[in-house]
Amino acid sequence: MQESRIETARNDLKTLMRDAQSLFDEATSAGGVRAEQLRTQGMQLLDNAMERAQELQHAAVEKGRKIADDTDAYVHEHPWRAIGIAGAVGVLVGMLIARR
Repeated sequence: MQESRIETARNDLKTLMRDAQSLFDEATSAGGVRAEQLRTQGMQLLDNAMERAQELQHAAVEKGRKIADDTDAYVHEHPWRAIGIAGAVGVLVGMLIARR
């Protein structure tokens, strides 16, 4: 669920940025009142994009915290298993580095 929310926010952000860019391009070719209207719309789109980016950042931070909390709980529940896994990963990484 969280990943679909992140993907949706990312797609919305890309769409908003494309729309803002097209409005700014049109504003440069237009003049007078129409140019000002297009610039205002573009700024609103950019504000929306910033809100979406903040939502995306918030979702990423929350996901990171959840992963950290789950890992912490697992290590507290199974300390020896965690030490064994960490040791095995260390040995594998050491073997890969030694091969080079």
